[in-house]
Amino acid sequence: QRELPVVEVDVDWARFSTLNHRTRAEQLRAIHETKRSDLFTADPLGNEAQAVQYKILREQRGFEDLKNDLHERHQQESAVITAEGVLINGNRRVAALRSLYHDDHVMKAKYVRCLLLPEDATPNELVDLEAELQIAKDFKEEYSWVNEAMLIEELYDREGRSFAHVARKMHSEERGVKELYEKLQQLHQLVALSKGAKLHIDFTENESAFDELAKHIKNKPKPEQDSVRSSYFLGTLSGVHYRTLRHLRRADAADLVYKEMSGNKTLKPFLQAVAAVPSSSGAADDPLEDLLGDAGLTKVSGRSGDLMKVLGFLATKRQEESISLLTGDKVQVRDLQNTISTAIEAAATDAEEDAKDSTAINAPLARIEEAIAKIQRAADTLPKARAMPEWKEADFQAKTTEMRAMFKKLEPPK
Repeated sequence: QRELPVVEVDVDWARFSTLNHRTRAEQLRAIHETKRSDLFTADPLGNEAQAVQYKILREQRGFEDLKNDLHERHQQESAVITAEGVLINGNRRVAALRSLYHDDHVMKAKYVRCLLLPEDATPNELVDLEAELQIAKDFKEEYSWVNEAMLIEELYDREGRSFAHVARKMHSEERGVKELYEKLQQLHQLVALSKGAKLHIDFTENESAFDELAKHIKNKPKPEQDSVRSSYFLGTLSGVHYRTLRHLRRADAADLVYKEMSGNKTLKPFLQAVAAVPSSSGAADDPLEDLLGDAGLTKVSGRSGDLMKVLGFLATKRQEESISLLTGDKVQVRDLQNTISTAIEAAATDAEEDAKDSTAINAPLARIEEAIAKIQRAADTLPKARAMPEWKEADFQAKTTEMRAMFKKLEPPK
């Protein structure tokens, strides 16, 4: 609650904040690629950390649009900077100005206008300020869900594990903050399972899958949690759309998926190879053991344990890798994932049909309504189709005759 002085600083003098939660997932990727756990902590204001952070900011979506806007309209809002020159707000703007100055030779971009924070500002106050300034809903460029959830996690651990406190700081609803935190916990588990093959940033486009998973398993028995989680994780790794996966939110999801995989001739040699791998259950650093909790892999009932083992094996592999089969052949992980995706989609389709059949009294009516809607769409597009030279009226009439014959099966029994 004090007036802050306005200063203009050289864009090369200003230091990017390596504590910026907007780039947390990208930083974890850089740490993984460089194999430097202290990349952003050993000397956060040094040339190496700053160069990597600048590269991350430049590669973020919308960077070129921001540059063009700053070029045309110049700087409209002041950045916020500490007495040491670290940017708390305005990192992307300063990166864009620096790029304009050095890459595009725009001389007006040499300086950035900043509000100067007092020298006694504490690290916790700076994180709070980031939450206030950058997570607020009216901020132009939203965080990825992963980075926002990581900020929530940090604030939650610091604020006495109170979602209410975190929500107040972020001007958000408590329910939304809690849901982001919970789906991040699911993502943590999948990333841990991969043992470095996958990173948090790899799943920024899979928010809906983790959202639906976290909500479904929240109050479910442990066996159902394991079954649904393993199906969702394996489906997400294999590129199955979340709308398809939602049909597997049921206790026997792992049974359905593993049965479908077992019936696939292409996947049988792969499943045999996975079964032949010695179990690492009991290893101190085994993330699969952590995922299963005290139950352990061998105590998981049904096919959940088998599917968990497939998941634990496949999660550690990169798409470009090849897997050796017991036959001596090799298969590329990318091809395996495509085949597994097909099997999971088939299992989801069976689950969807099973759910429809379980409500048999409504199933005929529901399917008729679907058919009516499709026939209406066909009627709407028919005039345009008939106007095309390639149109084959005889084929169309044959189908309508077939449809009329099907209608007779719907008549009441005599």
